[in-house]
Formats: sequence, structure tokens, C-alpha cells
Amino acid sequence: MTPPFDLVIFDCDGVLVDSEPISNRELAAFLTELGHPTTLEDSIRDYMGGAMHRVHDTVLARSGQRLPDNFDDRFHERVFECFREELQPVPGVEGVLDWLATLGTRVCVASSGSHERIRMTLGKTGLLPRFPNHAIFSADDVGRGKPAPDLFLHAARTMGAEPQRCAVIEDSPLGVQAALAAGMRVFGFAAMTTAEKLAGAAAIFRAMPELLPLLRVTDT
Repeated sequence: MTPPFDLVIFDCDGVLVDSEPISNRELAAFLTELGHPTTLEDSIRDYMGGAMHRVHDTVLARSGQRLPDNFDDRFHERVFECFREELQPVPGVEGVLDWLATLGTRVCVASSGSHERIRMTLGKTGLLPRFPNHAIFSADDVGRGKPAPDLFLHAARTMGAEPQRCAVIEDSPLGVQAALAAGMRVFGFAAMTTAEKLAGAAAIFRAMPELLPLLRVTDT
């Protein structure tokens, strides 16, 4: 069977590793401690899938106050500590990666997180060996993060794949928008995000095994 895609691009947080509940919980708590009341639902709605500059920009626009210069470092320290204790791979994702490997379909990671965060979370969950260094891409590599298409286009270009031959697996509205802007086919993982907020995705799935038949589509 000839695979319909030359490259499958995975977001990291919430797609490969089950980090979104932890990360958004800690982000909401930290912002609240700093005088910017934020619930878990607020954090998921406003920041999930975005780079850290989105947090800074949103807080400044709403409050007129800048977050501390060391905000990013302090946040990453506390969330990494939680990851070391709690983080697990997304259920079923290893089976998806195994299946793609049997087809010979290349995979990569394109995440809004830093390279340090990507490698730490993949390492903690045992997924890092599946993604060599040349197949890991961070928003730090490009000028604009999601929802701009830059990160996905950079990943495809580096991996030698045409955008129309790429599938993107995303769980956030920002990620779906970025993949569509890049001219790629995107599949929305509605584990923490409602299907309505992933509008534009070619298909929606709620558990990783459901992704396998979607990746067999040929009308790309």
C-alpha cells in the first residue's frame, strides 16, 4: 500500500505527550499568583497551542502590566518538575507511530514549545528515540509561531516534503489554523478541545486508534 502522505507532522503537547492538563493547570496557577486571575478553562482557551510570547502579549493587552522578565524560566521550572512526576505519553500514540513506521512514512515534531521542553517531555515518556534531532522543530526556529504557517512550512522544507503531501496532527485551534495556512491536511485531536474549536480540520478524532483509518485517505 502506498501511503497517501510523505510526512506526518505531530504537535507535541497534547498529541504525543499528555502534558496539556498539567501545563495549563500550572500556567493558570502561576498567573493567578502574579495577580492575573486565570482558571484552567481560561488557560486552555487562550494559550493552548501557542508560544510563550502569546501569554506575555495577552496579559499586557488585558492588564497593561508586563509579566516579570524571569516569568518563562520560573514557569518552565515548575512545570518541568510536575512533568517529571506526572507526565505520560498520550494513550495509543505509540501504536500510531509503530504503524507509520511499518509503512515507511516519515514523521516529525513541530511544537510551540522550546527545544528543551520538547526533548524533555519526549524523553520522559520514552518517545524521544522515535524522533531524531533533525525531525524536531520548535517555534524558536522561526520568526512567527502558530497560528502562522511558518513552523509547519519550515518542518516540511527541512524534511524535503511538499506541503500538500503532509498531514498534521493537532489538538489546538491555533495549530489547526497554522496547518491550514501552510496548505497541509490537518486532523484534529479533540481530547481537550471541542470539535467546534478545531473547525477546518479534515476530520476529528477523540482517541489515537481512530487516527489510523484517517491517515489511509487518498484524496490529498
